[in-house]
Amino acid sequence: MVNIIWVMMALIGIVFAAVNGTMDEVNAAIFKGAKEAVTISIGMISILVFWLGLMKIAEEAGLLKALGTLAKPIVKRLFPEVPPNHPAMGYIVSNMIANMFGLGNAATPMGIKAMEELKKLNGNKDVASRSMVTFLAINTSSITLIPATVISIRMTYGSAAPGEIIGTTLVASALGTIGAVFIDRYYYWKRSRRGGR
Repeated sequence: MVNIIWVMMALIGIVFAAVNGTMDEVNAAIFKGAKEAVTISIGMISILVFWLGLMKIAEEAGLLKALGTLAKPIVKRLFPEVPPNHPAMGYIVSNMIANMFGLGNAATPMGIKAMEELKKLNGNKDVASRSMVTFLAINTSSITLIPATVISIRMTYGSAAPGEIIGTTLVASALGTIGAVFIDRYYYWKRSRRGGR
Protein backbone atom coordinates (compact mmCIF):
# COMPACT_ATOMS: atom_id res chain seq x y z
CA MET A 1 0.00 0.00 0.00
CA VAL A 2 2.83 2.39 0.89
CA ASN A 3 4.46 1.75 -2.50
CA ILE A 4 1.23 2.68 -4.26
CA ILE A 5 1.00 5.91 -2.24
CA TRP A 6 4.59 6.88 -3.15
CA VAL A 7 4.03 6.13 -6.85
CA MET A 8 0.79 8.14 -6.84
CA MET A 9 2.51 11.10 -5.15
CA ALA A 10 5.32 11.04 -7.72
CA LEU A 11 2.91 10.77 -10.67
CA ILE A 12 0.65 13.55 -9.36
CA GLY A 13 3.71 15.77 -8.82
CA ILE A 14 5.01 15.16 -12.36
CA VAL A 15 1.59 15.73 -13.95
CA PHE A 16 1.09 18.92 -11.87
CA ALA A 17 4.57 20.17 -12.89
CA ALA A 18 3.86 19.43 -16.57
CA VAL A 19 0.54 21.30 -16.44
CA ASN A 20 2.11 24.31 -14.67
CA GLY A 21 5.25 24.33 -16.84
CA THR A 22 7.63 23.75 -13.91
CA MET A 23 9.33 20.55 -15.14
CA ASP A 24 12.75 22.31 -15.05
CA GLU A 25 12.37 22.88 -11.30
CA VAL A 26 11.27 19.26 -10.80
CA ASN A 27 14.33 17.97 -12.70
CA ALA A 28 16.63 20.24 -10.70
CA ALA A 29 15.05 19.05 -7.44
CA ILE A 30 15.42 15.38 -8.46
CA PHE A 31 19.15 15.74 -9.19
CA LYS A 32 19.75 17.86 -6.09
CA GLY A 33 17.89 15.31 -3.93
CA ALA A 34 19.87 12.43 -5.42
CA LYS A 35 23.16 14.24 -4.76
CA GLU A 36 22.16 15.01 -1.15
CA ALA A 37 21.04 11.40 -0.60
CA VAL A 38 24.48 10.12 -1.64
CA THR A 39 26.25 12.73 0.53
CA ILE A 40 24.13 11.87 3.58
CA SER A 41 24.55 8.11 3.00
CA ILE A 42 28.35 8.35 2.81
CA GLY A 43 28.43 10.53 5.93
CA MET A 44 26.17 8.11 7.79
CA ILE A 45 28.18 5.08 6.73
CA SER A 46 31.32 6.43 8.36
CA ILE A 47 29.57 7.16 11.67
CA LEU A 48 27.63 3.89 11.68
CA VAL A 49 30.78 1.91 10.96
CA PHE A 50 32.50 3.73 13.83
CA TRP A 51 29.66 3.04 16.30
CA LEU A 52 29.19 -0.55 15.13
CA GLY A 53 32.92 -1.03 15.65
CA LEU A 54 32.62 0.37 19.17
CA MET A 55 29.64 -1.92 19.78
CA LYS A 56 31.72 -4.91 18.64
CA ILE A 57 34.52 -3.90 21.02
CA ALA A 58 31.96 -3.47 23.82
CA GLU A 59 30.54 -6.92 22.98
CA GLU A 60 33.99 -8.54 23.03
CA ALA A 61 34.79 -6.79 26.33
CA GLY A 62 31.55 -8.05 27.87
CA LEU A 63 30.01 -4.59 28.26
CA LEU A 64 26.92 -5.43 26.18
CA LYS A 65 26.37 -8.59 28.20
CA ALA A 66 26.63 -6.54 31.41
CA LEU A 67 24.15 -3.98 30.02
CA GLY A 68 21.87 -6.84 29.02
CA THR A 69 22.07 -8.26 32.55
CA LEU A 70 21.23 -4.85 34.00
CA ALA A 71 18.31 -4.42 31.58
CA LYS A 72 16.81 -7.90 32.07
CA PRO A 73 14.95 -7.14 35.36
CA ILE A 74 13.28 -4.14 33.68
CA VAL A 75 12.52 -6.13 30.52
CA LYS A 76 11.03 -8.99 32.57
CA ARG A 77 8.62 -6.54 34.20
CA LEU A 78 7.67 -5.02 30.84
CA PHE A 79 7.14 -8.46 29.27
CA PRO A 80 5.84 -10.68 32.10
CA GLU A 81 4.33 -13.30 29.77
CA VAL A 82 7.64 -13.94 27.96
CA PRO A 83 9.67 -16.73 29.64
CA PRO A 84 13.03 -15.36 30.94
CA ASN A 85 15.18 -17.71 28.83
CA HIS A 86 13.09 -17.45 25.66
CA PRO A 87 14.98 -16.24 22.52
CA ALA A 88 12.55 -13.30 22.25
CA MET A 89 13.95 -11.86 25.49
CA GLY A 90 17.50 -11.82 24.08
CA TYR A 91 16.38 -10.13 20.87
CA ILE A 92 14.34 -7.56 22.80
CA VAL A 93 17.30 -6.65 25.03
CA SER A 94 19.69 -6.48 22.03
CA ASN A 95 17.25 -4.27 20.14
CA MET A 96 16.87 -1.92 23.11
CA ILE A 97 20.65 -1.62 23.57
CA ALA A 98 21.23 -0.90 19.87
CA ASN A 99 18.50 1.77 19.98
CA MET A 100 20.09 3.30 23.09
CA PHE A 101 23.23 3.91 21.08
CA GLY A 102 21.27 5.38 18.18
CA LEU A 103 21.97 2.45 15.87
CA GLY A 104 18.48 2.09 14.41
CA ASN A 105 19.84 0.24 11.35
CA ALA A 106 21.53 -2.33 13.59
CA ALA A 107 18.47 -2.55 15.86
CA THR A 108 16.02 -3.30 13.03
CA PRO A 109 17.05 -6.95 12.34
CA MET A 110 16.94 -7.71 16.07
CA GLY A 111 13.52 -6.06 16.33
CA ILE A 112 12.21 -8.18 13.45
CA LYS A 113 13.56 -11.35 15.09
CA ALA A 114 12.00 -10.33 18.42
CA MET A 115 8.61 -9.86 16.74
CA GLU A 116 8.93 -13.25 15.01
CA GLU A 117 9.64 -14.94 18.36
CA LEU A 118 6.80 -13.05 20.06
CA LYS A 119 4.45 -14.14 17.27
CA LYS A 120 5.46 -17.77 17.88
CA LEU A 121 4.68 -17.30 21.58
CA ASN A 122 1.31 -15.91 20.51
CA GLY A 123 0.53 -19.09 18.57
CA ASN A 124 1.18 -17.38 15.20
CA LYS A 125 -2.15 -15.54 15.49
CA ASP A 126 -2.86 -12.55 13.25
CA VAL A 127 -3.84 -10.44 16.29
CA ALA A 128 -0.94 -8.83 18.18
CA SER A 129 -0.31 -10.03 21.72
CA ARG A 130 0.23 -7.73 24.70
CA SER A 131 3.99 -8.30 24.41
CA MET A 132 4.01 -7.43 20.71
CA VAL A 133 2.16 -4.17 21.34
CA THR A 134 4.46 -3.28 24.27
CA PHE A 135 7.57 -4.05 22.21
CA LEU A 136 6.33 -1.93 19.31
CA ALA A 137 5.62 1.00 21.66
CA ILE A 138 9.06 0.79 23.30
CA ASN A 139 10.90 0.19 20.02
CA THR A 140 9.19 3.18 18.37
CA SER A 141 9.97 5.59 21.22
CA SER A 142 13.28 3.98 22.37
CA ILE A 143 15.47 5.80 24.87
CA THR A 144 18.54 7.07 22.99
CA LEU A 145 21.78 7.77 24.85
CA ILE A 146 23.84 8.64 21.77
CA PRO A 147 21.91 9.57 18.58
CA ALA A 148 24.65 8.36 16.22
CA THR A 149 22.57 8.69 13.04
CA VAL A 150 21.51 12.28 13.77
CA ILE A 151 25.06 13.21 14.78
CA SER A 152 26.34 11.85 11.46
CA ILE A 153 23.78 13.92 9.52
CA ARG A 154 24.77 17.05 11.49
CA MET A 155 28.46 16.33 10.76
CA THR A 156 27.70 15.86 7.05
CA TYR A 157 26.10 19.31 6.93
CA GLY A 158 29.00 20.95 8.77
CA SER A 159 27.51 21.48 12.24
CA ALA A 160 29.93 23.26 14.59
CA ALA A 161 28.80 21.05 17.50
CA PRO A 162 27.14 17.88 16.14
CA GLY A 163 27.01 16.24 19.57
CA GLU A 164 25.21 19.05 21.36
CA ILE A 165 21.86 17.32 20.82
CA ILE A 166 22.77 14.37 23.06
CA GLY A 167 21.21 15.85 26.23
CA THR A 168 17.97 16.97 24.63
CA THR A 169 17.67 13.70 22.70
CA LEU A 170 18.10 11.72 25.93
CA VAL A 171 15.43 13.73 27.75
CA ALA A 172 12.97 13.69 24.81
CA SER A 173 13.42 9.97 24.10
CA ALA A 174 13.19 9.06 27.81
CA LEU A 175 9.94 11.02 28.18
CA GLY A 176 8.63 9.44 24.96
CA THR A 177 9.42 5.93 26.20
CA ILE A 178 7.88 6.56 29.63
CA GLY A 179 4.78 7.96 27.92
CA ALA A 180 4.58 4.97 25.57
CA VAL A 181 4.82 2.49 28.47
CA PHE A 182 2.17 4.34 30.50
CA ILE A 183 -0.23 4.50 27.54
CA ASP A 184 0.41 0.84 26.75
CA ARG A 185 -0.27 -0.16 30.36
CA TYR A 186 -3.35 2.05 30.60
CA TYR A 187 -4.97 0.51 27.55
CA TYR A 188 -4.03 -3.01 28.68
CA TRP A 189 -5.55 -2.32 32.12
CA LYS A 190 -8.67 -0.82 30.54
CA ARG A 191 -9.05 -3.79 28.19
CA SER A 192 -8.48 -6.35 30.96
CA ARG A 193 -11.24 -4.70 33.05
CA ARG A 194 -13.63 -5.23 30.13
CA GLY A 195 -12.66 -8.92 30.05
CA GLY A 196 -10.39 -8.79 26.97
CA ARG A 197 -6.82 -10.08 26.70
